[in-house]
Amino acid sequence: MNSILKINNLTKHYGKIKAVENLSLEVQEGNVYGILGPNGSGKTTTLGMILDVVKPTSGEYSWLNAGSKSQSRKKIGAILETPAFYPYLSAVRNLKIVAKIKENGAENIEPVLKQVGLFDRKDDAFKTYSLGMKQRLSIAAALLADPPVLILDEPTNGLDPQGIAEIRELIKNIASQGKTILFASHILDEVQKVCTHFTVLKSGKKVYDGNVEEVMNQNKKIEVASENLEELKSIVSGFGDLESLENESGKLIIKLMNGSDSIDLHKYLIDKGIVLSHLSERKSSLEQKFLNILKESDD
Repeated sequence: MNSILKINNLTKHYGKIKAVENLSLEVQEGNVYGILGPNGSGKTTTLGMILDVVKPTSGEYSWLNAGSKSQSRKKIGAILETPAFYPYLSAVRNLKIVAKIKENGAENIEPVLKQVGLFDRKDDAFKTYSLGMKQRLSIAAALLADPPVLILDEPTNGLDPQGIAEIRELIKNIASQGKTILFASHILDEVQKVCTHFTVLKSGKKVYDGNVEEVMNQNKKIEVASENLEELKSIVSGFGDLESLENESGKLIIKLMNGSDSIDLHKYLIDKGIVLSHLSERKSSLEQKFLNILKESDD
C-alpha cells in the first residue's frame, strides 16, 4: 500500500501546555484510521496541524508523498468544527456556496446528497434539519471535490443512537469506495466498528498504535459445549494447541495458541467423535484494550 500521511515528531506547545509531543505515525492508503484518546489528549490539535490550521511548534508531516502541501491539501476533505451553513438556505444552495469557495464545480452536489441520504430533503432549509442531518450535510460538503482522503473530528459527537448509527454506516460506505479516512474520537465502540487501524493519544503523546482486527483477536477465546461436558473437557485437554481451559456456566472457555483457530479445534473434535451443541468465538473488546493501554502508560 502507498503511504497517504507521514507524521514525524510533530509537536505543539501552548506556553507550558504540551498539547502534542513528538507524535509520529503513518497512515496507508485505504485505511480507516482512528485517533483515539480521552478529552484533552491532543486529537483535535493533531488534526489541526496536518490541515495547516494550527502551526506546529516543531516536527513535520507530508501528505500523499507530494512535495507541495498546498496541492495535497486540495485533495483532502475535512470537517474540524461544525460548519457554518446558512440556516435559511437549502442544502443545495448551501453546497453551491461551498463549491464556489472551494473552486469546485456544482456537478457533484446531487451525487453527494444522495450518498449521505439527504437528496429527498435537498430543497429544505438547513434550520429544519436534525443534528444528524446537519452532520451528514457537513460530510457532503467535504466530499464535493471527490477527495481521496476524508478527515473527521468527532463525527458523532452529540448525536442520538440513530444519528450515530447513520454516520457510522456512512463512513463505512465512503471507505468501501477506496477512500482513506482519518478521524478523531473518544467513543471506543465507534472506532471498534469502523476503523481498520488506530492510535491512542494520552496527554499529547502516542502510547499505542495498531491494527484493530489484530487487537480484537488478541486473547480471543472459543466457547464450546456438548451433551457430555466432562467427556468434552477430557477430549479438549488433549488438543495440542491448547493454551488454557475454563469451565463457565455449562460451557468450556478455550484459549488456543497463536496460529490455531476454532476451525482447527472443531476438526479435531469431529475426528474424536464429539458433536458440539455450541461453538462461538469470544473476541476481546477494544474498550478493555484501551483501558489497559492507559493504565500501562501510567506505570
